Order: sequence, then structure tokens, then C-alpha cells
Amino acid sequence: MRSSLRGAGAAAAATALAVVVAGSWFGYQQLAGPSCSGQIRLSVAAAPEIQPAVKAAADQWVSDGAAVGGTCIAVDVASAEPVDVAAAVATKHGASLGGVGEPSGTAVTPDVWVPDSSSWLLRLKNGGATAFAPANGASIARSPVVVAVPEPVASTRLGWPGKKLTWADLLAQVTSSKPLHAGIVEPTRDAAGLSGLLSLSAAASLTGKDDQVKAQEAMTGALRALATGRSSLRQDLLNRFPRSSSPTAIANALNAAALSEEDVMSYNQTKPPVPLAALYLDPAPVPLDYPFAVLPGVEPAKASAARVLFEVLTTPGFRNRLAAQSLRGPDGTWGDGFKAPQGAPSPAGGATTPPIGQGGTGGLDPSAIQRVTTTWTVATQPGRLLAVIDVSGSMKKPVATARNFTREQVTVAAASQGLNLFDDSWSIGLWTFSTELVGAQDWKPLVPINPLSSNRGKILQTLAGIKPKDNGDTGLYDTVLAAYKAVQQDWEPGKVNSVVLFTDGKNEDAKGISRATLLEQLRKIKDPEQPVRVIIIGIGTEVSKSELESIAGEADGAAFVAQDPSKIGEIFLQAISQRSDAPPR
Repeated sequence: MRSSLRGAGAAAAATALAVVVAGSWFGYQQLAGPSCSGQIRLSVAAAPEIQPAVKAAADQWVSDGAAVGGTCIAVDVASAEPVDVAAAVATKHGASLGGVGEPSGTAVTPDVWVPDSSSWLLRLKNGGATAFAPANGASIARSPVVVAVPEPVASTRLGWPGKKLTWADLLAQVTSSKPLHAGIVEPTRDAAGLSGLLSLSAAASLTGKDDQVKAQEAMTGALRALATGRSSLRQDLLNRFPRSSSPTAIANALNAAALSEEDVMSYNQTKPPVPLAALYLDPAPVPLDYPFAVLPGVEPAKASAARVLFEVLTTPGFRNRLAAQSLRGPDGTWGDGFKAPQGAPSPAGGATTPPIGQGGTGGLDPSAIQRVTTTWTVATQPGRLLAVIDVSGSMKKPVATARNFTREQVTVAAASQGLNLFDDSWSIGLWTFSTELVGAQDWKPLVPINPLSSNRGKILQTLAGIKPKDNGDTGLYDTVLAAYKAVQQDWEPGKVNSVVLFTDGKNEDAKGISRATLLEQLRKIKDPEQPVRVIIIGIGTEVSKSELESIAGEADGAAFVAQDPSKIGEIFLQAISQRSDAPPR
């Protein structure tokens, strides 16, 4: 511990903690006896693997007479999965975190949160919690993210420990004709899984850096390989590693997964029949960094106590407590008793280790996180979807940022590429719309909604033949209502049933229904037991965002506007990933 420790003399026994300067860090002092009054009770929620170390340090501090300004401090340190706290914080601050779900009925937000990664703080802020600004956020521990592989597989197939592997090497292994049986903890719910997926995504992008289609194919292949072995819980994933040393058991078990160094060390401490090798791939993925986050709204006295607790958790003694939990200090060095896995980088982690933990988000790219989580959700969450594409005359306009391809061509390309992300569990259909496409009818069904196992080729072929209608206007309102009814009619349980409509204009059908009639009809036919979600993607600058939002809002959906039509593909992924969770069967 810092400065005034036991043995510092009788004066230390009577000295309480004091504020040095407003906004400065507090020193703390170990007291020989009770000289404080009242009580500040600080609640701390810490990731399960670090909770014992935090609790032991806090308990020792309290036992020694922790106080701030003459007031005694009590600290409650609970073990809490980061995803559970994130769900509660998201609900409190109005954030949307895809894949996290709703908080449990007993979930509460603590005064101080120590999740396993700063990525949670960044996702909350970028998920719409605009007022979410936790104090501090500096790292108190670290655990590199590794690829865990059974030792026999690592040595015979991957050349461990002599060969240094890259994420591109792993990508090739999981997408080969004889792939490794790879798995992942849901990356929307697990920081190590997210870190691994970010690295794998970057490797896929480099694989196809001169060919976007090739890059997407590489990423899609990796996602589907991982999705077959995914788990919602880390312990469930660990249980799928080989439980016997027989060659058959090893071959049929999980062979690779992105986990933390601490996960591998703790697993091997149980003396499993087949130990895990920790592979430190290049470039180093974002590590788990355990930020100390004082959540917004904490009263000043508790904030003061939290600042002192943070100092307790930055001492050499705490580093030794971390070592007992198979965790490193925040700079990558380790305390007494830490037994690094074979091949672990030398203490500070090497020059390639991302600079996490200084204020909470260094080394993390919010756009990359959003892109990879949305792509994951689209590729792995089953759905039933009707795509409806505008073919009015304005879709002929060229897009300067897309080499002067027309809006129609850009939209069709985005839909075609997006289709490649969906696996055969999806059911998809295709319509076009303008005005009077089929007699007086504004919409034209092209491909019925059916599983992609039998429908994929037909949809791709039909997409390629879509052309704008000369002098066609935008029959938006009639089309939305008809599409909603079509999806509702054959609603399928266990999937998200949705309409995704692309348009570059406002409603222009004077013979059709009004917006008021459309909204009234949607309210009338909505069935909470069989929800249909309408997602509208506006293209260009002529659309009315307020018009689209009013329609999508009435249909439990969302509206997005791509003012630059070349960005339709990105917005399409974002829109699909924000579908509500599928209802239970």
C-alpha cells in the first residue's frame, strides 16, 4: 500500500483521510483503530474472475479503518457478469446493446463497475446512452486475449509452440476444407469473444483488401464456422473442449476458441485430461483491461470513497492478489506466483499490445465494434424477411461516390452482398414497387418468401434483373401496408419476421391511401403475439426522414437514411442487426 502504512507511528492511528485539492486523487491511510463515524457504503460489481482480488483488497482496507473525511467506509464487492450489469446500465440510460437482452428482474446498477473490458463502456456510450460518462475508467488489471487450442491439436496441426501464428493463419484453418472445430462465446455478450472476432474480421479484410467480395466471403465463412460452435456462456464453451485424451474425443471436440489468458490458466489448473495451449496470435488482439468505472449519478461522498478505493487497487500488493487469480497488472506485468502459459509474451506484452486502460477506450475502434457486432447478428440470428425495392424513375440517378452507378444498381448490389451473409436458415422473399406496376397495384411480388436453401439462386438472379420504371413514381404507403400484411399472413414462430424496404423518395401516389390511413391500418392489424417489424432505408436526400420514422415507428421498426447512397450496404447491416429478438417458440 502507498505512503502511510502500519508502523508509520501513533500519529497515523489517529489520522483520517482528507481531500487534498478539489479534483485531485485521495491518499489513503491504514488506521490502527476506529476513529471515524457514520458510514459510506460503496457498492462494487466486478467481473467474476477479478472479484476475489478486489474483495480481498477492499476487505483489508475496511478492516484497517477505511475512511474519507472522518466518515467510515464500507465496501460491498459483488461478483457480476459484465453482460448482466451492461443490460441494467443500458436500461437505466436508454442505450441499445444488440444481443445483450433485457436485464434480470433483480439486476441493479452499482456505484462502481469493474467489467472485464472497456469495450462495454464504449458500446454503452455508442448505443445511445449520451449521458453515460463514467468517471475514471482506468485499468486495474489485464488479461491478453488468446486462442485456446487443445495441446495435441496445437502441436500437430498448428506447429505450437515453435511456430508463431497470425490471425490470417487461423482464418485459413477455420474455413479450410477440413476446418478446425472452432467456437466462440457470443461476441455481443462476451468481451474476449468480441476481441477475437475483431481480429478475425481484420484478417478477412486484409485477405480481400483488393476485392471486397472476396473479403466478405472470407468473413462470412469465418462467421458461419464460428456460429456452429457458439455458446452464450463462457463455461459452456469451456466444457466442450475434449474431456478425454482419446484421438476420437479430441477430433470431435472443440478445437479453437478466443478466450482470455486467465480462462486458459484457470482451466488448466483443474488438471483436465487434455490441457489447453494459449496461442498468442499476431497482431495482438485487444486485451481484457478491467476498467474501474465510477458510474454516473453517484453521490459525491461515494465518488470520494471510490477514488480512494482505486488507489488501493493500484498498489504492488494488489498486483500479487491479481496473480493469484491468473491476472496481470494493468501494464501487462505480473505479481508473485503468476505462472505464465508457454509462449506468453514477456511481461509488458510487447510493443504490439494495444494501449488499453488509459481513460478506458484507447485502442478500441467504435465503428469496428459496431460493424463486427452487426455483421455477426445478421449472420447468426435466424429470420424471415421480405425485401422490397423501389424501382421508381428517380432510382436511375447516378451516384457520384459509387463510380456513377445508379441508385438502383447500388441498392441491388448492397442487397446481393447482404444476401451472402444469411445462412440457409433464413427465409427471404423479394418485391419491387413504384406506381401501377401490376395494373393499378403499386407493388410487384417477384420471389415468394421461402428458405434460402431453395430460394437463394432465384433471388440473386431476380435481383440482377431489376430495372427502374420509366416515369414511375413512389407508391410508398400502399406498398408498406401490403408488405406488412404479406409477412404477417404466414408469420413464423422462432424467427424475427420483418419487412425491409428501400426507397429514394416520398409517397407520390395520389390514388393511394394517405399516411394517416396507413398508420391507422397498421395500428389496427398489429398483433403483439405475432409481431412484424418494418425497417425502412431511405436513399439520398429527397426522402423525408420524419415520414419514414412515423411509418416504421408504428410498425415496431426503425428508419435509416443513407444520404450518400454508396453507404447503403453499411446501413443495411446496421438496420438488420437491430431487429428485436425472436420471440420464443
